[in-house]
Amino acid sequence: MRRLLPSFVFIQLAACATPPGGSHAGLPAAAPDGAQATLALLETSDLHANVLSYDYYKLAPDASLGVERTATLIRQARAEFPNTLLLDNGDTIQGTALADYQALAAPVGCGETLAVYKALNRLGVEGGGLGNHDFNYGLPYLSQVTGARFDVEGVDPAAPRCAGASFPLVLANIYSAKTKRPLFQPFAILDKRIEATGADGKPLQARVKVGIIGFTPPGILGWDKRWLEGRVYAEGVRESALKYVPQMRAQGADIVVAILHGGLDGAPYTPQMENAGLYLAQVPGIDAMLLGHAHEAFPNPASSSAPFNLPGVDKAKGTVHGVPTVMASLWGKHLGVIGLRLKRDGQRWLVDKAQTTVEARSTLLPAQPAPASGEMAGGAAAKRYVAADPAIAELVAAEHAATIRYVQTPLGSTDFPMTSYFADVGDVSAVQAVNEAQAAYLADYVRANLPQYAQLPVLSVSAPFKSGAAGPGDYTDVKQGAIALNNAADLYLYPNTLSGVKVDGAGLKAWLEKAASRFNTIDPSQTAPQELVNSGFAGYNFDMLTSPDVSYRIDVTQPQGRRIRDLSYRGKPVRDAQEFLVATNNYRASGGGGFPGVDGSSTVFASPDANRDVLIAYVQRTRSLKRASHGAARSWRFAPVRTQGPVVFHSAPGKFDLARAAGLDNVTQLQADDGAGKGLALYGIDLSRP
Repeated sequence: MRRLLPSFVFIQLAACATPPGGSHAGLPAAAPDGAQATLALLETSDLHANVLSYDYYKLAPDASLGVERTATLIRQARAEFPNTLLLDNGDTIQGTALADYQALAAPVGCGETLAVYKALNRLGVEGGGLGNHDFNYGLPYLSQVTGARFDVEGVDPAAPRCAGASFPLVLANIYSAKTKRPLFQPFAILDKRIEATGADGKPLQARVKVGIIGFTPPGILGWDKRWLEGRVYAEGVRESALKYVPQMRAQGADIVVAILHGGLDGAPYTPQMENAGLYLAQVPGIDAMLLGHAHEAFPNPASSSAPFNLPGVDKAKGTVHGVPTVMASLWGKHLGVIGLRLKRDGQRWLVDKAQTTVEARSTLLPAQPAPASGEMAGGAAAKRYVAADPAIAELVAAEHAATIRYVQTPLGSTDFPMTSYFADVGDVSAVQAVNEAQAAYLADYVRANLPQYAQLPVLSVSAPFKSGAAGPGDYTDVKQGAIALNNAADLYLYPNTLSGVKVDGAGLKAWLEKAASRFNTIDPSQTAPQELVNSGFAGYNFDMLTSPDVSYRIDVTQPQGRRIRDLSYRGKPVRDAQEFLVATNNYRASGGGGFPGVDGSSTVFASPDANRDVLIAYVQRTRSLKRASHGAARSWRFAPVRTQGPVVFHSAPGKFDLARAAGLDNVTQLQADDGAGKGLALYGIDLSRP
């Protein structure tokens, strides 16, 4: 049985000689009634191993991301607030080539600390949660790099405790199938020394007991089935909270902070719910919530995101059913800050919600008008970000250099740029090679091992995994010329494994209908500009076929679920009962994204090989990719429609030539800066010329 930390723990900040507020030796007696204090909860979320401001896929610095930038926001917040508590939301150890290098190419040893945890330890993180992607490399690796001991099948519970996070990691809703006990400690109570003010206005030293409890999406059991099946099981977020929050209060927690690696969803609650924040906020006893997973910044009064506009959600004040709530977007781009206003009443501290403040602070500095001589195209001023903390780069210099050497391993070449800047409007240059690699792999396996399916057509779906959600740098961009490992990782971002599923024609159409939710419904008679892309539907869920054997049209004038027209295979309409094999990834095959009929029951082959490795082998075997054969097979087009007003979408500025090279003659750049603050340009598309 793994040993849980004591109920009352104090975590000393690694970045400080003493914890904020002074030495933890000799904690002061309980504060008198009427004492007041502000405790700032600081949140990092979805760092995805972006330690430095560097894009390993493009082999170039990127000042818009990285823990080394967040470190500056943390330092500023600590200077502003006398009392702070820094917490990490999860999705911490996976997501960059640095992460893959340390997990797969040159696995870290038991005595070595993962680069991202080196940084978080240095910054003095005091507690953290676990995200779904933290399970991507399997339980033995997760146990090792977190410094935790798991009593699960395949992991030796008596193995030495390895180097890892120097702060408690909490997770309440994932259990060992072997012991029926939580995989990690479900919660921890941090005994914090704080500076407060007495009822008489005089300063005093006090203590507050902060309970932290963590939750991750139950969907990990399907998304990482090969690692988790039979080893762990999940409980619903609300069910776990109702079980443990009273225990936390009974053990003396003045304040309970929920670290939910999930967002908000207005659908009826189920124990399998991926984004259960709306319902977690209604559990009695929760004083604050730290959200994640959705890769958005909350609060954000200007957001049009549907979850942020649900009843009970105040996107301006940063509350969910009255509970102060923050989400710090992703990759270190934001720092969540909840300024909890505390007042001592009787035997405990209470939160004054009316006086509490919530912010998602960006590393992007406010725009300053550029002088005429320094203006960029379109008059947009250059973006400026907070300075990086040089101590972080020094800390991981060796790992950074080794990763760069690793990703420069040559694979082949391409005679065309492979990009996702215009994937939403028909450019398949960054998707077709992935589909070809997956289809070839599945077809070869079926011929050798599954003769009962040998007569079925083999198709493949993939998506533009990078589609601008995080700004103009968040696109796949493989230049014409040599292809190396970093380019393969740019084309296939995630460490998924390949799966083959069997669907009929009706199921294939339903799959494509779900993918077509990527688009808003366009009213042809409207004269005002209309947004083509539904930003609430993630680009990585925009599955598309890119086969010369298949064609279909997407009619964006129709409501979601009724958009796929003229679906044909080899020139003939696809029949509802016609059967196909479709190559995809384990996330999609197991139900990820909620695609109808794709829930694990239709999987006929679950490969141990990663989709990215399948792509790498394909490029090595093909050697030279040509646009005509590897980047121009558009299975889908928009159904033609003439609109009274413009239809617009957003992408990186200055990429118009790539649209033309991909044959998208119906696209124009309207503005070099769309004015939304992300650095994207505004483009128009003429849907009458699909």
